[in-house]
Amino acid sequence: MRVRVGFDVSPLAQTEAGTARHVRGLLHALDGRADLELRPLRFGGRGRVATVARDAYWYPLGMSRRSERYDVLHCTTFRGPYRARCPVVLTVHDLAVLRHPEVFKPWHRLTAKAALEGSRLAAAIVAVSEFTRDEAVELLGVKPERVRIVPNGVEPVFTAEGPSADGDYVLAVGTLEPRKNLGRVVEAAKLAGIELRVVGARGWGGVDVPRWVGRASDEELAALYRGARCVVYASLYEGFGLPVLEAMASGVPVVTSAGGATEEIAGGAAVLVDPLDVDAIAGGIAEADRRRAELVPRGLEQARRFTWSAAADLVANLWHELL
Repeated sequence: MRVRVGFDVSPLAQTEAGTARHVRGLLHALDGRADLELRPLRFGGRGRVATVARDAYWYPLGMSRRSERYDVLHCTTFRGPYRARCPVVLTVHDLAVLRHPEVFKPWHRLTAKAALEGSRLAAAIVAVSEFTRDEAVELLGVKPERVRIVPNGVEPVFTAEGPSADGDYVLAVGTLEPRKNLGRVVEAAKLAGIELRVVGARGWGGVDVPRWVGRASDEELAALYRGARCVVYASLYEGFGLPVLEAMASGVPVVTSAGGATEEIAGGAAVLVDPLDVDAIAGGIAEADRRRAELVPRGLEQARRFTWSAAADLVANLWHELL
């Protein structure tokens, strides 16, 4: 059976971070499948006006009017229509806006709460990790059987072979926002006596770092990963943590937060630290250096488990099941 799928690609106009990587990875892996007729849906671009229009009109109302054209409507964030004439799937990347609302802008907090109320009406929810599935069950009140885990994949550019950036440094990757915990990472790098480089979009919340590289292409990012002594991803909250996998696939040790999604994704192949303890993060940097010969091959093996083709199969199977 050929399934007509309305597939939301609006995140591609909003960000270059994890959500956009998820959309691009799935689109590429799903392209050309004979059992699917994939119809990308998008609205607006970047900027405040486009964001307001998308959140207030496009997702709750605009998509409803188009839903009769499809067999399944897949919204690639937790925002979706209030009603639809076909089964709706929502992807939940994380629920940080509920766990840590104080670190988000007022508009995002307001509209996210309303959108998440609508998630209870979805036919199915895709969660990118077991951690995020458990968060959805607890915080949204959805039944576990309605949630399907579809992990992210690793882009082919992130491999251990290729050019490396020069210098002696540790690397942090992420938008400059409060929950990335970059202030403590900066202090930890100082304690460890090593330069910290940070790659990511400017973001919000007054976060500042001494050596901000800014945005980087995938090729530039891969070179920065390979050249780093280790990658530090000590975020306070994540639903997945793509930089953990990208770093491992690039052949570099990882230091990441214990007790959440990044520990799950690391799969025992990273140094785990308390993200609230600067001394622990600094100690993790030193430990990653000492254990490099052990951590690198374990990380490469762990990263190979996450592919976009596997993610695409899981999503396509879910669409067929809903019919």
